[in-house]
Amino acid sequence: MTQTTDFLAPARLGRLALPNHLVMAPLTRNRAAADGTPTPLMAAHYAQRASAGLIVAEGSTPNAVGQTYPDITAIHTERHVAGWRQVTDAVRAAGGRMYLQLQHGGRVSHPATTGLTPVAPSPLPLPETIFTPGGHRPAVVPRAMTADDIRATIADFAAAARRAVAAGFEGVEVHSANGMLLHQFLADNTNRREDGYGGSARQRVRFAAEVTEAVADAIGADRVGIRVSPASTVNGVLEEDTDGLYAALLDRLKGLDLAYLHLVRSDPASGWYRRIRAGWPGVLIGNPDLTDLTAEAVARAARGMLAAGADLVALGRPFLANPDLVERLRRGAPLNPVRDRYFMYVGGAEGYNDYPALDGQTAPVSSDSMVARDGARVA
Repeated sequence: MTQTTDFLAPARLGRLALPNHLVMAPLTRNRAAADGTPTPLMAAHYAQRASAGLIVAEGSTPNAVGQTYPDITAIHTERHVAGWRQVTDAVRAAGGRMYLQLQHGGRVSHPATTGLTPVAPSPLPLPETIFTPGGHRPAVVPRAMTADDIRATIADFAAAARRAVAAGFEGVEVHSANGMLLHQFLADNTNRREDGYGGSARQRVRFAAEVTEAVADAIGADRVGIRVSPASTVNGVLEEDTDGLYAALLDRLKGLDLAYLHLVRSDPASGWYRRIRAGWPGVLIGNPDLTDLTAEAVARAARGMLAAGADLVALGRPFLANPDLVERLRRGAPLNPVRDRYFMYVGGAEGYNDYPALDGQTAPVSSDSMVARDGARVA
């Protein structure tokens, strides 16, 4: 566990020496090419933020049916590997280190985006609309995964991990949070299976555990993290016994000696956070739930996470809006406000690469590069 509350002090993550305790959390921004290939715009974005102790790049799909929204990244072809290699080369040249998040959307998908019927643990649709190339549409009923689907998906995650290492990433993060496929297997209301992957908490954690084990076998456990979001209801999931569920998951995973466990929206005052910290023997990344995005509030939250036993602190929006966040926090300088209008479902550099650093430098922005994905131009 960490021995400091100084988030600017050097840290270690397995084989990696980190210059500070701050992690750039994965943020889906819809800036990839239509086929999921990362773009030069993305290479510039991540290179701008290379002063983070570690960057965890946005969720990247291990197969075609796992795609959630238009223009998100993928890692299941050699073209994807080549695109990501440009990103990791740019970040490494700027002095940074990167992991890649592996994300399968499960029922958080649509045939209008992928041309495929979504798959999920059970045929229960997302209880809300989903964004597609044609705008928001009602969700469709997913196809319940067969035993063959489960085996194939586990293999796809392992292959994606190998491709990520080939693309220059230091490791990968398995996304088992925020209502995506692995979380759909964990949650009571989305997993109604009557086979060995449903029913008790021990059986509902089986898929997430087998994916993580396969990824660890593929590239080494010291290169693998897992992200979870206990008690989250994002994308319509509901856990009836959060404590029992994550106790079963951690019991299955703690012997693997993974690189880290990443907790979304960690509240050090919550009982589940304290129990997970006490029961997890390895590195814990805490992600504070920030409502105030001032430099003072972010620094206070980071120190609080470390004081509560987290080893590293993951920040999303502060890194999004501040390419030089580490230096701003070092100086106590004001932070840029987040422009939510440009967060997702848009393309181009606005709200992505044009946030100013303290020295006033930003990436160049084309005057016609910002078009909303529903076809309306954004001023």
